[in-house]
Amino acid sequence: MTNTQIENTALISTKEKAKACIELMKPRLSFLVAFSSGFGFILASNGGVNWLPLLVVSFGGILVSGGSIAINQVIEREYDALMKRTKNRPLPTNRLTVNEAILFAVFCLTVGLGMLYFTTNLFTVGLSFLSMLLYSFVYTPLKRVGPIAVFVGAIPGALPPLIGWVAVTGTITFEALIIFGIQFIWQFPHFWAIAWVADEDYKKAGFKMLPSGGKKDFQTAINIMIYTLFLLPLGLMPMYFGITGINSGVVVTICGTLFLAQTFSLLRDNSDKNALKIMYGSFLYLPIVQIAFLLDKI
Repeated sequence: MTNTQIENTALISTKEKAKACIELMKPRLSFLVAFSSGFGFILASNGGVNWLPLLVVSFGGILVSGGSIAINQVIEREYDALMKRTKNRPLPTNRLTVNEAILFAVFCLTVGLGMLYFTTNLFTVGLSFLSMLLYSFVYTPLKRVGPIAVFVGAIPGALPPLIGWVAVTGTITFEALIIFGIQFIWQFPHFWAIAWVADEDYKKAGFKMLPSGGKKDFQTAINIMIYTLFLLPLGLMPMYFGITGINSGVVVTICGTLFLAQTFSLLRDNSDKNALKIMYGSFLYLPIVQIAFLLDKI
């Protein structure tokens, strides 16, 4: 960083620094993590939800997720500056220094893990810490290696509902593995649709996220379709094993069918427009399905 950049950073007000710190956490993504954790928590509670621990687990999840994302941005700051979609983040624009971002990440992780430690159990803390390690220090560097990054990134991405379940029960049951599996498989069409749309930007940073040689072609569209197809039987497993009921089974089937239908459009026409539809469809699929499970359970 040049002397001019350091001086410009120093002139930023405390209010703007605070705003930049919040932005560093990616609030919408962190909220989705908290929602998924709360989903697992409520599903494991069998109707007798203890609301205070639920709020603590959710807020702790936001902090751990935010800290992990902050570390990700510290590591990728040079690459973020190269891409149109990320060049306005706090670090590339020098609204935060690297040291400030690291301190903020450590604060979030310490407080978040501390909240989980004092309100849940060591298993929950361990899984949360593992999620941070996988996301920040394994998935992040693998993005420049190859599409194996998507597989690795899907693990911490699917851990929030499992963490919520373990916070209540203290154990990993087959029910917990089912809700983990749904969110794990969902991330493949979700990530690949994003990577398809952002392919030109990703190439500037050397990110290699797409499967099948990293091309936006029929083979990649097939991969997206196959993983989306897996969501149909997986989505019915909670009903089959009695975790939820028939109503959620109907909703999940409808959502899965509509989601799958979007992939056929991409197979016919390998366009960014159709990939974008899948991306938006993935954003809708997961919360709708999880809410349907919760309503059926409650």
